[in-house]
Amino acid sequence: MEHFIVPDTQVRPDTPIDHLRAAGKYVVSKQPDVIIFLGDHWDMHSLSSYDRGTKRAECARYQEDIDAGIAGMEAFLEPLWAYNRKQSRYKKRLYKPRLVFCIGNHEERILRYVNENPELAGKCSYADLRLEEMGFEVYDYQHPVEIDGVLYCHNFVNTDSLKKSVIGGTIENKMKHIGQSFTMGHQQILQSGIRFLNSGRVIRGCVAGAFYQHPEEYMGPQGNHHFRGCIYKHEVDNGNYNLMELSMDYLLRKWS
Repeated sequence: MEHFIVPDTQVRPDTPIDHLRAAGKYVVSKQPDVIIFLGDHWDMHSLSSYDRGTKRAECARYQEDIDAGIAGMEAFLEPLWAYNRKQSRYKKRLYKPRLVFCIGNHEERILRYVNENPELAGKCSYADLRLEEMGFEVYDYQHPVEIDGVLYCHNFVNTDSLKKSVIGGTIENKMKHIGQSFTMGHQQILQSGIRFLNSGRVIRGCVAGAFYQHPEEYMGPQGNHHFRGCIYKHEVDNGNYNLMELSMDYLLRKWS
């Protein structure tokens, strides 16, 4: 099995999305079995509790945030849709990958906002994202899904922590606490680790949390230098795989 991983894209109305279209073209050319979005595709800046009452929050609109994320997702999926339209026209085999979306803490802002403003119940929800309509299996925030022995989730918590805080630190620390092969987003870093157990079992950990072109103001002038790209896994079986990194620069140069 082959897995294509899309880290946090954090799409807003003012951010470019041509890298998503490039990634979509790459996917069609390679046709992996599973495509997994790790969450935070929608930035949902309009619902950010950190920016309320500040200048950054001015003119932020819920529907504009929703529409921007949908446009980004359509940019990614359009090459697949175009390929299948052509295949259908010539009565050839369609490409139908398994599409998986792990809700991130930015999308979860929708539920938190509704909880704080119950009069919006039934008016704002994950249904606004149209993910299932576009063919995705959707997994709630911090609800892992296991695929070919790998746990996928936006982030993982330390189950030994009373506050159930998100596991941080080194990849070895994450592998120790999670205890099986996993891949997560959330953190704007690239980490990869592998452990060979005495039983012959292999545990692989991967953290990839950025696939966007724009700088994040809150990270400051020095904090925006990190890996941005997608992850491709070959021969995924029982938690083991061969890992390939696909940089933003490569995808834009070769597949725009």
